[in-house]
Amino acid sequence: MNYRFIALCVAVLVQMSCKQPEKGLWSKERANTWYAGKDWIRGSDFIPSTAINQLEMWQAATFDTATINRELGYAEGIGMNTMRVYLHHVPWVVDSAGFKQRINTYLDIADRHHISTLFVFFDDCWDSTYQAGPQRAPRPGIHNSGWVQDPGLAIHQRPELVDTLERYVKDILTSFSDDKRILLWDLYNEPGNSGHGNRSLPLLEKVFAWGREVNPSQPLSAGIWDWKLKDLSNFQETHSDVITYHNYSPPEEHQRDIDTLRRLGRPLICTEYMARTRSSRFDNIMPLLKKENIGAINWGLVAGKTNTKYAWSTPMPDGGEPPTWFHDIFRPDGTPYSEEEVKVIRGLTGK
Repeated sequence: MNYRFIALCVAVLVQMSCKQPEKGLWSKERANTWYAGKDWIRGSDFIPSTAINQLEMWQAATFDTATINRELGYAEGIGMNTMRVYLHHVPWVVDSAGFKQRINTYLDIADRHHISTLFVFFDDCWDSTYQAGPQRAPRPGIHNSGWVQDPGLAIHQRPELVDTLERYVKDILTSFSDDKRILLWDLYNEPGNSGHGNRSLPLLEKVFAWGREVNPSQPLSAGIWDWKLKDLSNFQETHSDVITYHNYSPPEEHQRDIDTLRRLGRPLICTEYMARTRSSRFDNIMPLLKKENIGAINWGLVAGKTNTKYAWSTPMPDGGEPPTWFHDIFRPDGTPYSEEEVKVIRGLTGK
């Protein structure tokens, strides 16, 4: 018997298994080991103040690297290390190579500021229709007056769009599957929102299947946001490597959600919180998340064209200054909305 040949074959098989991580849902052990190797995750949902929506952020004509660089500098200056950033399939359809190059450019800028990125693919929030090209101006005083869904109503009107979406998701995941600058893939933001309900479940199932087929080195997740959407929430719970969730409630209610999610035995990252007029603030929620070792990603870094300093249900059509900002930390010139808040953030981040 040729023992030398057998030993060589075994060595090759071991090497192959090391290079090809097991597909499918990560084990709890793998997810918790991944999380233990990270610094405490803290940051914001980010879009540059010069963009009204994902299209204006990513289309070639309006991709604003100077503003991205400046505003990520504000984040670095208060000790943030993660941004959650929305993609959209339309810029990929228009120019896939250019879109991926812009993603890479964004990642280069973020990395220079010691910031990792959590990318979001699909989204059921706000406007259900969209188009490539120039985006309309913000409506004064209206929260997220130009944000667009992806894919929105188009998936129901043109079911064949799913083939395009599959190619898009797989191309982006494959292109960046081993990119150390990317923390996690958030496959679908708030599925079922805007009245979609369970009509969003088939696409949620598909995008996880596409993700598992590509099998990137980063974990996959989709944030739990509405417990009343039981079918969607159950799928998100049981198919996410790392549990992400949204909570804009006061500390007592937020703690109850934390206690509920702990039973899943996986790392937790809160990917949306901080709505001042709803008693979800930096001084009462961020310390809770740090104490619980939960990633803390608030909505909004710099006030701008998204108008998220205005509350969801309290428009100010005259475009005046709201008495209390709903979201966001900085004005475009880098001055904080609240110096006291920034002191709290810096105290928690050690900056």
